[in-house]
Amino acid sequence: MTEIIWENNPEITEDLVKEHGLSEDEHQLMIKILGRTPTLTELGIFSVMWSEHCSYKSSKLHLKTLPTKAPWVIHGPGENAGVIDIGDNQAAIFKMESHNHPSYIEPYQGAATGVGGILRDVFTMGARPIANMNALRFGSPEHHKTRHLLSGVVEGIGGYGNCVGVPTVGGETNFHPSYDGNILVNAMAVGLADQDKIFLSAAAGVGNPVIYVGSKTGRDGIHGATMASAEFTEDSEEKRPTVQVGDPFTEKLLIEACIELMSTDMVVAIQDMGAAGLTSSSVEMASGGGVGFTINLDEVPQREEGMTPYEMMLSESQERMLVVLKPDRVEEAKKIFVKWDLDFAVIGEITDTGNLTLNWQGKTVADIPTQPLADNSPEYDRPWVKTVAPDTIDPASVAAPSDLGEALLKMVGSANMSSRAWIWEQYDHQVMADTIQLPGGDAAVVRVHDTDKALAISTDCTPRYVYADPFEGGKQAVAETWRNVTAVGATPMAITDCLNFGNPERPDIMGQFVGAIDGLREACTVLDYPVISGNVSLYNETNGTGIHPTPAIGGVGLLKDSSKMVTIAPKNDGDILVLVGETKGHIGCTQYLDIIEGREEGAPPPVDLEIEKRNGDFVRAQIQNGSVTACHDISDGGLFIALAEMAMASGKGMEIALNNGDVPLHAYGFGEDQARYIISLPADKLGEINSAADKAGVIIETIGVMQGNSLDIKDAMTISVEELLGAHDAWMPSYMSTES
Repeated sequence: MTEIIWENNPEITEDLVKEHGLSEDEHQLMIKILGRTPTLTELGIFSVMWSEHCSYKSSKLHLKTLPTKAPWVIHGPGENAGVIDIGDNQAAIFKMESHNHPSYIEPYQGAATGVGGILRDVFTMGARPIANMNALRFGSPEHHKTRHLLSGVVEGIGGYGNCVGVPTVGGETNFHPSYDGNILVNAMAVGLADQDKIFLSAAAGVGNPVIYVGSKTGRDGIHGATMASAEFTEDSEEKRPTVQVGDPFTEKLLIEACIELMSTDMVVAIQDMGAAGLTSSSVEMASGGGVGFTINLDEVPQREEGMTPYEMMLSESQERMLVVLKPDRVEEAKKIFVKWDLDFAVIGEITDTGNLTLNWQGKTVADIPTQPLADNSPEYDRPWVKTVAPDTIDPASVAAPSDLGEALLKMVGSANMSSRAWIWEQYDHQVMADTIQLPGGDAAVVRVHDTDKALAISTDCTPRYVYADPFEGGKQAVAETWRNVTAVGATPMAITDCLNFGNPERPDIMGQFVGAIDGLREACTVLDYPVISGNVSLYNETNGTGIHPTPAIGGVGLLKDSSKMVTIAPKNDGDILVLVGETKGHIGCTQYLDIIEGREEGAPPPVDLEIEKRNGDFVRAQIQNGSVTACHDISDGGLFIALAEMAMASGKGMEIALNNGDVPLHAYGFGEDQARYIISLPADKLGEINSAADKAGVIIETIGVMQGNSLDIKDAMTISVEELLGAHDAWMPSYMSTES
C-alpha cells in the first residue's frame, strides 16, 4: 500500500467518523481494509460510498430477491439504467431516482437537479432521452410549507426539463400529512438507443486515459449522498450547501456532445457523476471492470479557488461525466467537447492495482481498494417486524352519504383527486413532437420516432395501501402501472422502482420494506413484469416521524402499432360502456372513506394477480383488435370516479344503470376493488365482446351508454359534465393562489 503523506490531514476521531454518518464498526472495517488510519479524503470517500444512498447496505439483501430477467431484458439492475428490447434493433432505456432530501431543503434546485441526474443516467447508456415523468408527494395542504414546496418543485422540474428539451409527459402528485417534514420527489426518464450502440460503465484497458467532461467542479453538493442517507431534524435548513445547483443549458450541450462522441468508436466506458460525484463514478467504473484508477486532482477543472482533494472528490456539481477513451483518440474526442463549449481534461489513467489512487500537488492523498467501496460494501440484515394488517371493513357498516352526487363532487374537487392541470401545464410535454397521449390519462404515450411503435409510461403507488398492508400494497403498486399501461393498449414490459421508506434501523419500518418487496416480487413474477432498474431512498423522516411507505413504480410498455392506442375519453354518442372485473364494494383504505368519512382505516383491497393478468390481457386484446373506443382502469375513488373522469375527458354525458345486488350502492360506486376497467365500444361490437369474455373467463357487465350532457347514474345522481369539470378544475389553482 502506498504511504500517504499529507501535512494538513486532521486526526480521524470517533466524533469525526460519526459526523460522516459511519458507525464505529464501519470505522474499524475501514482501518482493516486500508491497514492504517484513513486520511480525511479517504474517510470522505468511504462515507459517501457506504452511505445508504450509494451502497444500499440495508436493502440489497432483499433487493436481490426481485425478478430481473426476461427474454426482452437486455440489461437489468447494476448499470446506470435498465434496457429492454423493443424490436428492430431498438432499445428503451429507463430509470427512476429520488431527490427527496435536496428538494425539501431547496425545492427548485433539488427538483431541477433530480431531473438532470436521471437524464444523465439514461444518456450515459447511449440513449437519447425522449420523456420525463415524476412522482411527487407533499404534506397536508394545510401545512405552512406545502405551497412553497409544491411551487418550487414544479418550477424546478419545468425549468430544467423545458430548457433541456425533453418533454415531461406525466406523473402523479399526492398530499398527506406523513410527508409534512419530508416530501418525495421521484424523477423518471426514458430514452431510446440502438441495441448495438449501448454503452456500459465498466472500465477496461490498463493505460487507457480517464477523461473528465462537462462543467467545472465547485463546492455545491458536498456530502449530498450522506445527507440523503439521514433523517431530518430541526436544523435541516442548514444543509442547503449540500444541495446541487443545475444548469439545463449545459446539460443539453452535454447530451449532444456525448451522443456525438458515442456515435464513434472512441469510448471504452462512460459514467455520469451523480451522487458522490467523482468518487462514485471512478469507483464504480474501476470496480465494475476489475481495474484501478490513478487520478491527478490538479487536472480536475475547478470553478472555485483552493479546492481540497476532499472537496473535489465529494462535490456533486452537476452536468459532469467520466469517460475512458481509447488512447489514440483523445485529441479527436477533445474537439467534440470544445465544439460544444464544455470542459475536457485528461485527469488520470487505468491501472492494474484495483485501487483508486489520488494524487494532488505531488503527493498521494488517497489509495483505496475499489471492491470494498462498491461491490463488497457492508450489507446488513436489519431486524424487522411484520406489519399486522388491519381487519377488512364490511361495506354495510359504512353509512351511505345523504347525497351521492354531493359526495362525488366533493371527491373530484378534493386535494388528492382534483385536476393536476395546474402542474402539467407548466411543463413542455410536446417538445420533440412525439407525445401522442398527453397528461391526464392512464399512461403517457410517446411515439418511437420515425416508426409506428410507441412507448406507454406510467408512474404509480398507493401509499395508504402500503402503510396498511405492505405486502398487498406492494402488489397493488406494480399491478396499477401494469393496468395503466394496458389501458392505453400497450403490452407491459418492465418496471423501474423508487422505494421510499423511513428509518431502516427501526424494525417496524424495515418490516414495511420487507413486506413491500415481497409484494413487488410476487406481482412482477405473476405479471411477467421484471424490475430492470431502480433506487432506494431510506431515512425519509423528521424527528422520528416517518413517511407513509411509498414504493413508487415506473412502468413501461410497448405499442407495436401506435394507431391502436386508446384514451380514457369515449368518442361517440351511443357507445356502450362495459365494466370489466368483479365489484364487491371494498371500502377500507379508500379515498371515499378518507374524504367523506374522515377515516384512514381498514385493510386495502386484496390483489388477485391471476385475475389481474386475465382481465388485463383480455382488455388489451380487445383494444388491439379495434373493438374498444376508450378505456380507463378503475383505481382511486372507484367506479363513480372513473366514470366521472371519462365523462370529463370526453365532454359527453353517460346514462348508467348498475346491478349492485346486495352491495350498498355507495360502496359499489366508490369501492376500490382491483383488476377492473371501463371500456367503451360501438353497439355492434357488444356481442363480440361478450363472447370473447365468456371464452376468456372474464366477468363483464354492460352498465350504460354515452349520451346527453350529464353523468346520470340511476338511483344515485345526475350531475352535468360542466358541474363536474367546475369542481375538478378548481381546487389546485385556488389553493396555489391563496397566501399561506
